[in-house]
Amino acid sequence: MLMNKFPKDFVWGTATSSYQIEGASDLDGKGPSIWDAFCSIPGKINNNETGDIACDHYHKFKEDIQLMKEMGVKAYRFSIAWSRIMPTGKGAVNEKGIQFYSELIDELLKADIVPWVTLYHWDLPLALQMENDGWLNKDITDYFKEYADICFDRFGDRVKNWITLNEPWVVSILGYGQGVFAPGRVSNSEPYLAGHHLILSHAKAVKLYREKYTHQKGEIGISNNCDWREPLTDSKEDKDAAERALEFFIAWFADPIYKGDYPKVMKERLKERLPSFSKEEKELITGTSDFFGLNHYTTMFAANSDGIKKEVAVNGNGGISEDQDVDLSVDKDWKVTLMDWAVVPWGCKKLLKWIDKRYNKPNIYITENGCAYPDKLIDGKIDDQERLDFYQGYLIACQEAIQDGVNLKGYFAWSFMDNFEWALGYEQRFGLHYVDFKTLERIPKKSAHWFKKAIKNDSAEVSL
Repeated sequence: MLMNKFPKDFVWGTATSSYQIEGASDLDGKGPSIWDAFCSIPGKINNNETGDIACDHYHKFKEDIQLMKEMGVKAYRFSIAWSRIMPTGKGAVNEKGIQFYSELIDELLKADIVPWVTLYHWDLPLALQMENDGWLNKDITDYFKEYADICFDRFGDRVKNWITLNEPWVVSILGYGQGVFAPGRVSNSEPYLAGHHLILSHAKAVKLYREKYTHQKGEIGISNNCDWREPLTDSKEDKDAAERALEFFIAWFADPIYKGDYPKVMKERLKERLPSFSKEEKELITGTSDFFGLNHYTTMFAANSDGIKKEVAVNGNGGISEDQDVDLSVDKDWKVTLMDWAVVPWGCKKLLKWIDKRYNKPNIYITENGCAYPDKLIDGKIDDQERLDFYQGYLIACQEAIQDGVNLKGYFAWSFMDNFEWALGYEQRFGLHYVDFKTLERIPKKSAHWFKKAIKNDSAEVSL
């Protein structure tokens, strides 16, 4: 049994998002979100399921926090539903929504669990989409700033860890490019405009926090998602393709924050489809993250697209496919999850080192990492050995990255419990706790018991 050591101040946590677990979609003054609307369209969601009830966390949050405490979790990353705070996304504040999150935060602190709050995890107030074209309208940057101001003001006395946006790539590409996520638009130009406004929204919220709420002594950042791209061959063409794929994926959003502008390859290839930042906007954006939030799940091979498929190419490019000239594939011998995502721990290590080098050794938090498997309840227990193997492999990769000098400061497992997995509905089970969606009972999985040992009482040793 190998004993890998993590720093004693390493942050161990689990993560969720509002629409995926809360339910109470129209209770106590909450306004509708784009996901409430999207789920009502027949055929958009697996089995036409919705997040109307989800895990009913809105009513069961005290029970859920007790489960986290029993697991020994030291940090909990959750998101606030914008439309629960501001039903139309602007103007009036819903005090019952404020009360819910305030009580949730207080309950976490009582359990000695540090709250990490994400302001936006994809559930845009529907009114902003209907009346203002959502993320396509630059006015949203000010609406988001106003919303952030309310959250900082009401919760910042207790919340010291903020994440502005979760996976703006998903919002842009899946929501405005491929149309498979809310708001369901299909375009080869709108994703870049939406992404542009997401970056500016993030920057305005951070500027506000640093200027108006410096007395709260917190940290604020953004969480971007990225999968590793390994060159299919040692050729220069495939190495360039792998780098290009990473730039279209994570550098799209990270470069403006850490370097002041979009990657050169994106500007060259997209031309007028990629909006430009003014000099003042570049100054506003640069340096607006106290840490590098990373959501990471899988790895793929990347090859230069020359009209000949080197392997069976699959979907998943980090941008509009035709803009990159990259073919993606996987090794047929790699194990895959229920999502058909390859389990490749060494890809996680390589991505961490790539981020470390490109962005000059930032503090990194893995704000999501996990896997979906078809968990089955047998005699009241879940023996999810595949998930346990996944976590062991990826945590070894994380520890090796730390040994190589990467400033990895924390790890949040996705997710705390099985939940509504967006367009895939409830069949994709990522949680450390099994949820019976008929009774809404929560049952610890084998991996939850292992996690408890791994993160017990600030121990520096994790049995892997």
